[in-house]
Amino acid sequence: MNNKVVAMLLAGGQGSRLKSLTYTIAKPALPFGGKYRIIDFPLSNCTNSGIDTVGVLTQYQPHVLHSYIGLGTPWDLDRRNGGVTMLPPFAEIDGNKWYAGTASAIYQNITFLQSCDPEYVLILSGDHIYKMDYEVLVDYHKEHDADVTISVLEVPWEEASRFGVINVDDDMKVLEFDEKPENPKSNLASMGVYVFTWKKLKEYLEADNVIEASSHDFGKDILPAMMENGEKMIAYPFKGYWKDVGTVDSFWEANMDLLDLNSGLNLHDSGWRIYSSNPQLPPQFINKTGNVQSSMVNEGCVISGEVTKSIIFQKVVIEENTQISESVIMSGATIHKGAKLHRAIVPPKFEVPEGFEIIGQQDEVVLLTDEEVEKWKERGEQ
Repeated sequence: MNNKVVAMLLAGGQGSRLKSLTYTIAKPALPFGGKYRIIDFPLSNCTNSGIDTVGVLTQYQPHVLHSYIGLGTPWDLDRRNGGVTMLPPFAEIDGNKWYAGTASAIYQNITFLQSCDPEYVLILSGDHIYKMDYEVLVDYHKEHDADVTISVLEVPWEEASRFGVINVDDDMKVLEFDEKPENPKSNLASMGVYVFTWKKLKEYLEADNVIEASSHDFGKDILPAMMENGEKMIAYPFKGYWKDVGTVDSFWEANMDLLDLNSGLNLHDSGWRIYSSNPQLPPQFINKTGNVQSSMVNEGCVISGEVTKSIIFQKVVIEENTQISESVIMSGATIHKGAKLHRAIVPPKFEVPEGFEIIGQQDEVVLLTDEEVEKWKERGEQ
């Protein structure tokens, strides 16, 4: 697609609803699916779509993300011209400026965009799991001669109030844009994926920057302003798999979707690879007491217990007489003898004590914490 299109990937989010999983790393850097990180999906989408100039905007806990992406080699983005560029906040003559919102982050990197001299700018969120051909999206934007194209997805009506909601006419022209309305009029949700014609985006970013009352956010400020001024806004109906892994429950659900052949999230599609950077580890080992069914088990694991319908990340040790079902066990975790876990998320390097069971669990997903283990010990269950 060449450098007429530049992708700006917003990757500075904290992801506070993911609780302890994102205390020390940005949400886009969160490990997912055994051997990936969430940001692998939009980066791989760029590579597969022929977009070779990508800016990654970081802010919250950026170290892991910067180290992981590096020069962009795993995604074929280590280019002399273009490639991937990490864009953290930086100091100016009048002091440091943090990104105040999604639009603020892009505005503060206008110099980068001007150096690329694009015709179109693709704005992406770094914390969504999906596979999308951005080239098709950009072509759709061109065909409609739009100022901005918003990728949308039908969601269940009861979930629509969680998203920016779009009302459209029969030609997919956007008539209304409501950011997280209490009473949504539509169930077409914005995916946080936008294509802007660069000249128009630059105009609105500069205007928004001088408005003191603005929150400098695309959904709350830029798109409503364009709507008010009658700019041509088009919705692009996306039909594939997409998940905002913003909560503990949705993170667990997206991992479980990898085990469902009908979910639409297929990692075995050779025509649309999801690329990642991984350590060199020995193969997994399942010994004579181990039994694994309907699960993904990654490199470096030693399995001696019973595992059913679970995602087992790298370097996990599961000892004898354990029972693991519908769970996500993250890298370096150890499940000691006799422990029983169901619908649990075990954080990286966490040690589940011998004989442990979650107390009072119904059908909810439980993110294991030191507090959960202490509660179990106080009950004298060990």
